[in-house]
Order: sequence, then structure tokens, then C-alpha cells
Amino acid sequence: MQVPQNNPLENLRMAVSVILKDLVKVFGSTRAVDHISLTIEPGELFFLLGPSGCGKTTLLRCIAGFNEPDGGQILIGDRDVTRLPPHQRDTGMVFQSYALWPHMSVAQNVAFGLEMRKIGKEETQKRVAAALEMVKMTDRAQHKPNQLSGGQQQRVALARALVIHPQCLLLDEPLSNLDAKLRLEMRTEIRRICKEAGLTAIYVTHDQKEALSVADRLAVLNGGVVEQCGPPREVYQRPVSMFAASFIGETNFVSGTLAGSQGDLALVQTDLGTFTSAAVAKGLKSGDAVTLSLRPETLRLSEPPAAAPNQLQGLVHDSIYLGEVAQHQVNVGGHTFKVFDLNPRIIARDSAESSKLWVDPQDVVVLPAQGKAAPA
Repeated sequence: MQVPQNNPLENLRMAVSVILKDLVKVFGSTRAVDHISLTIEPGELFFLLGPSGCGKTTLLRCIAGFNEPDGGQILIGDRDVTRLPPHQRDTGMVFQSYALWPHMSVAQNVAFGLEMRKIGKEETQKRVAAALEMVKMTDRAQHKPNQLSGGQQQRVALARALVIHPQCLLLDEPLSNLDAKLRLEMRTEIRRICKEAGLTAIYVTHDQKEALSVADRLAVLNGGVVEQCGPPREVYQRPVSMFAASFIGETNFVSGTLAGSQGDLALVQTDLGTFTSAAVAKGLKSGDAVTLSLRPETLRLSEPPAAAPNQLQGLVHDSIYLGEVAQHQVNVGGHTFKVFDLNPRIIARDSAESSKLWVDPQDVVVLPAQGKAAPA
């Protein structure tokens, strides 16, 4: 197959926005998608993240046209596609299973969608060569799928979705069938391909690390609603609810009462003493029951600076030494904290060791108490 000498991406369409307005999808008595509104910007790599049953795949299938919503509106660019069939939406879909035809070569698999669209032979060859070049599979064009690794098969599935020049790329847990090493490699490749192609992409996963490392923005779904939406760093460092804090990464929770302020810092009274915080969820006021979220890597096992706030005395035990980092359990006044210690100085496996524990106010996140949602 002749590889084009020009830029293989030049014929792809300009990126478009995807807008969901008050979308609803109901299965029996279950509201799988519950009045979700989102705007995905042109060229954005947007992740839908959440546990099994949260509604993320149902939402993606509504965008693709495989599920018809019971309410709301879907706009791709300036077109209302809410009631259009999948083949009229100009979207490319990459599934969890590679769904490649085993009797066809790589090139034939990639060309299949173009043949169904009655694209001419010369144009088909040109597009297939460009798509395979994009995913670095040109030298495997005549191989059969069973001659490829899992990562190579997923590249072919990507090429098949890209070759039709979609306005939007939809990916449904595309890496879940790969081993850990291949998953890491393909994360980078998928981001590279989407960015080089200038595509708007919507990606479903339950893997937090995958979302944090690849997404431009992500939405955390819970029970059919969007719990939080924002850039990965914002969602991780400034969660708006206990669910978001515990689903994205690991955290320690401490119950307390918002007790006022001291300058720019909030004061939270707990049974471990008073904590100061520079990160308070919106809508909370003095006297409210709250929960503190303390990430394990923000808790420091060392002598704190003079007059540093948020100091505790604890007993370190059950250390897991991993070389560059140790994972400790630290008992403080009946509370057990998980602490990640980089370049660890303390290893307490068979006995407990006393140590200071402290956390910067910037890393103390004040959330609504259990059962309460943060105001919009």
C-alpha cells in the first residue's frame, strides 16, 4: 500500500463542540442518565469517569446514537443529532472489544467503513494509508488480526474509527483488555493521535489513573448525575464531595464542624483538635457539619516548621516499604490515617514508632458532611 507523502491529518475535519442539554435516559425504574448537561469544547479530550453502573457508558451510547434519550438534546457542532441514527452523526466509535474481522487484513478492516459509505477505491486507499500511518501500523497493513498483539489490534480499531473522518471520536473503555504495560503505552498513543488529528474525543473509563494522566477535563459520574467536572488536577486537589474525593485517588476523612475563620483560613473543630484550611467547598457556613479530606501524600511524617498549623502526634505502624515510597498506617487519637512517605526515613513493620504528623492548610479540603451535596 502506498503511503501518502503529504500530512495524513490534513483532510480531517475541524474539531467541533459536543453539547448535552438536560439529557435523560431511563431503563424501567432506573434513571441511568439523570438530567445531565455538559459542554465538551472543540478538540478537547474529555473523560467520563465513575464506578460500574454510574451511567457513563449509557451517556456515551446516547451520544453515539445507540441509545435514544428520553429527554434532553445532543448537539454535535451546530447540528441537533438527538434523534439521528448512528451513521448520520459523523462520530467514530472505538469499543472495549476490538471488533475486528478475523478473515480480513488490517487494511481491509480499516477500509470497511469507507466501503459501506461507497467511497471510491482510490480515495479509500489514500485514507486507509493515512489512517495506518497515523497509528503507526503501516508495516502491518497486510497482516490478519490474529497476527497482532492486543495493543496493535487496538491501534487498528482506532484507525478504523479515524478513517471515516469523524467530527467526534467516542471511546468506550478501549484499554480494558490490555495488560498493565500496554495500557500505559496506549494512554500516551491515544492522546497523541487525538491531538494530532485535532479531534474532539469523549472517553469512558473507570480507571482513575487513566483519566488523570490523559484527560484535558473529566466528569465524575455517580448515580446518573455529574458529581464534579473540571481539569484532572482541580478534581483531584479540590474535590467538591466525599464521593469525588474517595473515587479519585485515596484520602483520609475526618468529621468536624466549621467554626469560623482566621484571616484567609477556615477553622474546623474536630475531636483531634482544630484544623486550618485554605480549601473550603462552596456554600458552607460557620456551624455546618463538615468532613475534612486529607490525601495520604500531603500528610508529612517529619518535624513541622515552627508554629506550623495542623500538627498531630501519632504512632506509625504497619509500614509497607516500596523503595522510593513507604505506605504507613498512623494512629492518632483513635483515628487511623494512611500516609504516603516519599524517600522514607521511618519504617515500622513489627512495632509502632512515635512521630509528628502535619499537613499544610492548602492541602486540607473542607467538604460537606456525609449525605450532603455541595451546592452548585
